[in-house]
Amino acid sequence: MPVAVREADSEERGRTRLVRWVVAAGVAVLALLLAGVLAFAFARGDDEPRVPGVDSADAGFARDMAVHHQQAVEMSFIVRDRTDDEDVRRLAYDIANTQANQRGMLLGWLDLWQLPKVAPDGAGPMVWMEKEGGHGGHGAGSAAAMPGMASEEELERLGRLRGEEAEVFHLQLMTDHHQGGVPMAEACVSLCAVPAEKRLAAGMVEGQQSELRLMRDLLADRGAKPRT
Repeated sequence: MPVAVREADSEERGRTRLVRWVVAAGVAVLALLLAGVLAFAFARGDDEPRVPGVDSADAGFARDMAVHHQQAVEMSFIVRDRTDDEDVRRLAYDIANTQANQRGMLLGWLDLWQLPKVAPDGAGPMVWMEKEGGHGGHGAGSAAAMPGMASEEELERLGRLRGEEAEVFHLQLMTDHHQGGVPMAEACVSLCAVPAEKRLAAGMVEGQQSELRLMRDLLADRGAKPRT
């Protein structure tokens, strides 16, 4: 069998195993998700659950951060097959695990609240921050308008690189990604009304700030630094 075919088969098997793992991990999230939503709905002793409005900070954050997380998971899958470095692969594994689980919770909340997973009336990402008195709203536009999101061209470039070049570019892209995601999560901590969602957002801030420090060190080890 040609070497190129064997490598492609190996990459496909590895990718399949990781996808299966992410799906399995998502199942464990459902129990936590249901508990959090029910606690919010009935903590005040109401007969009927109180859920956020379609244009609330809670719904807007859930929609936008689910999209934001999806790209982080995608970038983690890409770099995993482009390097043998255990530190970078471990970081990619941790990010894929954490953000896939968090994304499942965010989308699950939208389902339980019976709210759409896309912004109503064609509103773009980040509008919830403006409406709720936050900062940094971007108005109408594509998901790429969200802070820290990599462009399609950057994702394609990452997919072409290998070894240390892939490691450095991935760490730079993910640094940008986290630097965009942290302010979004901080805004939810301030603006969201659902206690479980506020706690999730606070955990995102803490976790991503820790990963930013780690990525800065990994870049320095490679004689590189963040782009921003």
